[in-house]
Amino acid sequence: MGPVSGVLTQSLGLVLGFGLAILLGGVLVYDLTQQRHSVLRNFPIIGHFRYGLEQLGEYFRQYFFAGDREELPFNRATRSWVYREAKNEGGAIGFGSTNDRREPGTVLFVNHPFPVLEEERLPTPPLMIGEGACDQPFLARSVVNISGMSFGAISQPAVQALSRGAGMSGCWMDTGEGGLSPYHLEGDCDLIMQIGTARYGVRDPDGAFSNDKAREIARSVRAFEIKLSQGAKPGKGGVLPGAKVSAEIAGIRGIPEGQDSISPNRHPDIANVDQLLDRICSLRDLTGRPVGVKTALGDDRFMIDLCEALARRGAQDAPDFLTIDGGEGGTGAAPQTLLDHMALPIAEGLPIAVDALRSAGLKDRVRVIASGKLVTPAKAAWALCTGADFVHSARGFMFALGCIQAMRCHTNTCPTGVATHNRRLQRGLVVEDKAERVANYVRSLNREIDMIAHSCGCRHARELGREHVRIVESPDRSVPLNILHPDR
Repeated sequence: MGPVSGVLTQSLGLVLGFGLAILLGGVLVYDLTQQRHSVLRNFPIIGHFRYGLEQLGEYFRQYFFAGDREELPFNRATRSWVYREAKNEGGAIGFGSTNDRREPGTVLFVNHPFPVLEEERLPTPPLMIGEGACDQPFLARSVVNISGMSFGAISQPAVQALSRGAGMSGCWMDTGEGGLSPYHLEGDCDLIMQIGTARYGVRDPDGAFSNDKAREIARSVRAFEIKLSQGAKPGKGGVLPGAKVSAEIAGIRGIPEGQDSISPNRHPDIANVDQLLDRICSLRDLTGRPVGVKTALGDDRFMIDLCEALARRGAQDAPDFLTIDGGEGGTGAAPQTLLDHMALPIAEGLPIAVDALRSAGLKDRVRVIASGKLVTPAKAAWALCTGADFVHSARGFMFALGCIQAMRCHTNTCPTGVATHNRRLQRGLVVEDKAERVANYVRSLNREIDMIAHSCGCRHARELGREHVRIVESPDRSVPLNILHPDR
């Protein structure tokens, strides 16, 4: 290095050092004078390390410190199982389970001493929804199906991949309350159109329900679902910030572009069970399609009122299906207070709904769909044992799409492209690849639910009952589900 180069290098070092000193001096002055953070006022500059570590702590815990079965809302073992099955890599492991079978609430299935031979097994039969109640009932082929995730809450390529994967695997896809988009139609899959409290997709310019739009959408969907509430935030409507309401999303939802998309906390014209049943009947007559209801339960009051109203009016006015969402739901953004404390978990809500329908003689008339962290075969099979006819999952399918549980669904910065409208981040979600993973996940769940049924001595999954599963109450005691919740 010559003398000139040495001088230049030394000068550059001085400039950089001087610039760094000015920067640190500015930070020092700001920290000492700001009034918002006590730590920074008392420990200027170095206090920033504390906030940086706090933000990074969530990710350090996830990858370095939390055990395979410790993390919430979904632990690493569960996520890894979904990833493997979505990639068609198989669910076998070696050297034993890491699941603590003594933990209260653990599901244990009752293996039959003489399980069903392969030649005795039967395909799990499809079920009709709305048969005898509407002009165009719906034959549902898959036990496991895609729960409501709106275009807007999730990205365009995510919707495309889910639609194509559903078409390949034979499951249905719920649109979520954001309306029906062209991307839902790409996979030629069975669709359920969800009608939320804001009536997105079926509203006129004034926000009132549009019969014409409902009839038009009915040509593209198999059924309609009236959403009363979801497990993540019962009593709270959805919010899509105006920055995310593009011209395309605004057109699909029937709202102004660039303005916050805010759903009311309930349907303005549905204030009791009879008004709900009136809406079900009018929509079914209007479209010819089955009509169901999605709700989270806080106790048994809704089910009692529903069954009493149907006893007066007749079973013909019943919803064709009832989606029971557990309080542990949560694909979208929601207030933490509601996420943490509102609504019954699916383990308590599902038996209440099923038992009420059975007591009223309505179980064969109303199909029951269970939803709430049912992302594995064991959880799905438990739901069938309890009395559900179908299982909904949202976050399971997000994992199949590549979700890494970064907990950024509400920030528009999802690093895997699932829940963001940032085109650069969406690039990571390759539709063709992820559609195959969605289809693999559906097939694997259905196959392993059947495997559980065969081990329990059932020819197919729809023969599972409460006598086939036990619930751990303490480290040395489990109780049959039909004792905890006797069949009615």
